[in-house]
Amino acid sequence: MNAKLPKFVFYFLTFTWGLPFTLLGLFAALFLRLSGYKPKKHGYCFYFEVGEHWGGINLGLFFIVDKHNNKAIRNHEHGHAVQNCYLGPFMLFAVALPSLIRSRYRAYLMEKKGVSAKTLPPYDSAWFEGQATQLGNEIVTYIEGKNA
Repeated sequence: MNAKLPKFVFYFLTFTWGLPFTLLGLFAALFLRLSGYKPKKHGYCFYFEVGEHWGGINLGLFFIVDKHNNKAIRNHEHGHAVQNCYLGPFMLFAVALPSLIRSRYRAYLMEKKGVSAKTLPPYDSAWFEGQATQLGNEIVTYIEGKNA
């Protein structure tokens, strides 16, 4: 997968092939906006900061992260948006649900079972997470280079 998508191509794919997952994001964004949260922009995506110490979730063009997020987390979630451009209607089953289940299971092991994060496989060891991080770093670097 190539992350160096021009803006038009990214939005075209997001609102065509990737529309099913993006629609979930539109509804979530509308709900959050009506609840008083203000969107911010990162790369081509829009995001909301909600809650504390839970990570993030991507919903196509939109993502939600906790208030203690950093650029690495935002890049990673943007990488999931690039995956959505390529995987389209398969995104939910190929990436989103496995990612959600895996992250919640890791949190369960650390919080309830006392497992150290150091003893778990690296977060990016799952192909869909490592790919999201790589794609997110590439596209944000590409966008920042175009805007320099």
